[in-house]
Amino acid sequence: MPCEAPAAHCVPELRPVRPPRGAPPGLRAVTDAAVGRVHDLFDELGIDIDPQLLELALTHRSWAYENGGTPHNERLEFLGDSVLGVVVTEHLYRSYPDEPEGWLAKMRAAVVNTYALADVARTLGLGSLIKLGKGEIGTGGSDKDSILADATEAVIAAVFLSAGRDAAERFVHTLMDPVVAMASAEGRSTDWKTALQELAAEHGLGAPTYEHVSTGPDHDKRFEAVAVVAGVAHPGSVARSKKLAEQGAAKLAHEALTRTLAPLPPAAG
Repeated sequence: MPCEAPAAHCVPELRPVRPPRGAPPGLRAVTDAAVGRVHDLFDELGIDIDPQLLELALTHRSWAYENGGTPHNERLEFLGDSVLGVVVTEHLYRSYPDEPEGWLAKMRAAVVNTYALADVARTLGLGSLIKLGKGEIGTGGSDKDSILADATEAVIAAVFLSAGRDAAERFVHTLMDPVVAMASAEGRSTDWKTALQELAAEHGLGAPTYEHVSTGPDHDKRFEAVAVVAGVAHPGSVARSKKLAEQGAAKLAHEALTRTLAPLPPAAG
């Protein structure tokens, strides 16, 4: 129906999003069992999700390309990224009224990034729900940070389109407020990765690198990170996210190097 209000107040009508064609019958309607914790969370928040949009949000382009070029989740990811950014930015602005713009920007970057969103996806168990092509399945795509993060943003967009802005805000707050709180606490503590990088640079040891191993099911992953400096692997650190594991590994390496490296001579005056 055409909008009869002045043009400035008209909002374009949303057209239905066509779901991927050719999905196996069991994936056509996203059932309670298939979505697991995601569906439970929707129920808790009173969100009536469009199952076709949810299926689209969980369809990676590799699956789409192998099935006749059907739609995939990248457009939803684009929308979800914006919704996520607005909700997190407003939350930071209102929750930390005394912090300067630079600190707020740092916190947003610590929250809205691939690693953090991938950890959220693992908590929800999204990895086992994403439809992937054979190539991605063969290379462990269901646990790749980039694929998991993109799916998280796409699901946020599916909630936004299905249930509106208020529901999307509730969903994002539920997912991301704990991440914001953790980032805030870490923001007031030592950044051990930066400290290790600076220490290594001062002694000409090159940039540290990190090796990772993950264990456990998708919804309860544990990550071990090992910091490697100048070819030497230091004791590993285990945490619930790659980011925290790397920080722990960097702290252990920094402490070990501080004990063993000779003090630098004072700078020439």
